[in-house]
Amino acid sequence: MTTISDSPSAPEGRQALRPALELLSSMRFAISLLTVICIASVIGTVLKQHEPAANYVNQFGPFWAALFTSLGLNAVYSAWWFLLILAFLVLSTSLCIARNAPKILVDLRSAKENMREQSLQAFAHRAQGEVAASPEEAARRIGAALSGAGWKVKLQRRDRGEAGAGWMVAARAGAANKLGYLAAHSAIVLICIGGLLDGDLIVRAEMWWGGKTPYSGGGMIADVPAQHRLPDTNPTFRGNLMVAEGMQSATALLDQSDGVLLQELPFAIELKKFVVEHYSTGMPKLFASEIVIHDKVTGESQPARVEVNHPARWRGIEIYQSSFNDGGSRVTLQAIPLASGGKRFEVEGVIGGSTPLARGASADADKMTLEYTDLRVFNVENLADADGGAAATPASAPGLAQALESHLGAGHKTSTRKTLRNVGPSIGYKLRDAAGQAREFHNYMQPVALGGEGEPSVFLLGVRESQADGFRYLRLPADADDSIEGFMRLNLALQDATLRAEAVRRYARQAAAGSRPEVAEQLAGSAARALDLFAGAEPAPGQAASVRGLQALSEFMETKVPEAERARAGEVVVRILSGTLFELAQLAQQRAGLAPLPADVRTQAFLNQAVLALSDLSLYPVPLVFQLKDFQQVQASVFQVARAPGRNIVYLGCAFLILGVFAMLYVRERRLWVWLAPAQPGATRAQASLALSSNRKTLDTDREFERLRDQILGPAHH
Repeated sequence: MTTISDSPSAPEGRQALRPALELLSSMRFAISLLTVICIASVIGTVLKQHEPAANYVNQFGPFWAALFTSLGLNAVYSAWWFLLILAFLVLSTSLCIARNAPKILVDLRSAKENMREQSLQAFAHRAQGEVAASPEEAARRIGAALSGAGWKVKLQRRDRGEAGAGWMVAARAGAANKLGYLAAHSAIVLICIGGLLDGDLIVRAEMWWGGKTPYSGGGMIADVPAQHRLPDTNPTFRGNLMVAEGMQSATALLDQSDGVLLQELPFAIELKKFVVEHYSTGMPKLFASEIVIHDKVTGESQPARVEVNHPARWRGIEIYQSSFNDGGSRVTLQAIPLASGGKRFEVEGVIGGSTPLARGASADADKMTLEYTDLRVFNVENLADADGGAAATPASAPGLAQALESHLGAGHKTSTRKTLRNVGPSIGYKLRDAAGQAREFHNYMQPVALGGEGEPSVFLLGVRESQADGFRYLRLPADADDSIEGFMRLNLALQDATLRAEAVRRYARQAAAGSRPEVAEQLAGSAARALDLFAGAEPAPGQAASVRGLQALSEFMETKVPEAERARAGEVVVRILSGTLFELAQLAQQRAGLAPLPADVRTQAFLNQAVLALSDLSLYPVPLVFQLKDFQQVQASVFQVARAPGRNIVYLGCAFLILGVFAMLYVRERRLWVWLAPAQPGATRAQASLALSSNRKTLDTDREFERLRDQILGPAHH
């Protein structure tokens, strides 16, 4: 009795695991992962990474900012899901290599000499003919010729009984094409492993299993607890380290989405000197740091120079010049009141520090804090005119050479010309009230020439309500001594009723000289009304007393002057205002014991700019200006310190990728078979059949087959 039994089946767990392995090692799964990685990389490029949370709220709103933070889009390359995708890509590609590498290696060793002679007729490139030699002689001759041409050849003798022995010549070329497949896939694995090692994976592991947490507080670095510090044996990290001139630091900061981690270094960096060189326009051309590396283990001190793209290296850690910052410069500011009755005073402080102020009484509501935020010794600005040309136009039109040069050269050139110039130091500070609200200010130390020839230079006083806004600048004209004092004297004189009345009398007496008394009296009344409105001493109809400047005059004319006469009346008011302000400026000079202003074009340009500045002064949010009087700069270098063990792995992966891509694209795998059999039993001639296969159909393959056919069969056998 015969029993038929079922074939043994694989365990259920193995059957369930096989589809999962097939999916992980499939091409479509790897392409899907690469697509997600590309999309995430685009997001990481477009969306600024590791910015403060307030910046995302200001730019996108609270809802989208919270969504981006929860998805980790503000730190894409260190997000858990991004690292997980990279890990799956490594696993998928490794499984694909493990599944296909044995087949490829077996195929590389196989010449496929067992090909049946009848199968040669199925190839697209095939030919038949006779050769004047026995099959063995022809096979050995053809094999030697192919070997000399770089083919790998194997000969096989086949006994055909009475028909005589036949010989199969199997040759192969371009095996590097298959090796390119392995190299390209191995490159993906190596690059991803290197990226994981040099990314935040190790730091994340320290946080998950080492109990490390980001630090979000303030204070001294030495006071930060141990649970926020990573040991100096950490195998991979990338952080920032700021060192002031004459100081040392041995702790780098690793930015995290909710704070920072402190990375201890096996050495301390001392900054001896920070070097910056500039072009003639004021643009920087070189940043460098003269440092001394103090090893903690051996006590050795090693001097080094760090430049951009020229890092220093110590104990496997690269030290890069990242940027520079202020290292605690001392500044002296002079407070200049904008309202009459205020007194000037000086304050001294350190960038990054603060000074308490009081605006009057000792009530908490009047207390303010002056915070020193930024000192910039060099400010390179584009001082081109509104049309994009240089401030100084050439005397003659450009010639043919200049016209051609404007259309040739680099692809990023534009028709907009730039005039870059260093406009000198500036100070940035904040005024914070008792409620914690702060405004940010940015004032230049020296006057800046913004207009053309004859226009006065101006002091730029910038202010903004938040960091999301741009600075709005108040322009105060500089006097003949390039000082702010002339404008301040005119501003205080405008607020003095006695001086305004005297300026009106002088203007009326001079303008109405030789006229009837009633004309002079009427002119004096109009001048007094215009000057009081401009000074804010007389409110415009329907407006509060705080409205002043050109706005007050405009609202008065819209109320009192018919529309048809406003243009002519405006010209008269401007002439009256200019004349009275000139007399007011002369009175301010006289009260200060200075020589009178000359009645020339320069003085007129100064007064024209002063009218605009006095009109805008009411919009300035605080009643005093802090002007930078003196400073003692202390520079600080910001270094990026990195231990990157995966760098060499990535370099090796890149080399594999280049070799693999070139091998797959430019190397053609070809196989050639030549079957040689006796034309007749006992004959000295052989019947030849040859066929060529290639993994890529190209014109080169066609030409190569024709050349091989002619060499083996002769030109006559077509």
